[in-house]
Amino acid sequence: MTGPLPDPFAGQPDWAPLPPRPVEIVPATARVDLRGQRVLVGLPGLGWRGDLRADDRVVQGSRTYVPIIPEHEWYRAEAEQVEVFAPLVPVERVWVETIGQRPPSTEGPSTAGPRLVSLDGPSHRVPTPVFEADAVTGRRVVHVVDSIEHRDLRAVTETYSGAEGDICVRVTPELEWYRWAWRGQPPSTLEVPVHLLWLE
Repeated sequence: MTGPLPDPFAGQPDWAPLPPRPVEIVPATARVDLRGQRVLVGLPGLGWRGDLRADDRVVQGSRTYVPIIPEHEWYRAEAEQVEVFAPLVPVERVWVETIGQRPPSTEGPSTAGPRLVSLDGPSHRVPTPVFEADAVTGRRVVHVVDSIEHRDLRAVTETYSGAEGDICVRVTPELEWYRWAWRGQPPSTLEVPVHLLWLE
């Protein structure tokens, strides 16, 4: 052979899965239904805390509050039907993670260097392919299969070479991820090729 090898994906621009829709963060004052939603709490200019879930709003006097539960406690309460402590946070200090719209495809180089954000509200990264990540164990991931997004998953391994020769990561549903912590019960896992996984 005297030339470069042909590209097996030439003429097939849709061979790679589309990234999942990004997470958008909106003030809790703009949402009607909060129960079970992922939230962040904090103050503009100070900082934000995540890995939390919300319950329905509570009105006391003239103030509106949101019961905030650490995510592992929320899963335990839902799975085992137990009561857990939920401090009340003023609604204006709560922001809700929602699933946004997929941005239009933009071809071009990604910008390197620091990504500056506003301190007026919490921000979230765009979905990142797992094969571009430094570490994935314990991170929230999205498994994309035929344009269907499977969310609420956690990576339980780093990348490794699977039995078929694919580079893979093992994932588990978040409920099993947290049950592993409170019961010590190892989760059931699924081996997923990295080209189908994105960091949320």
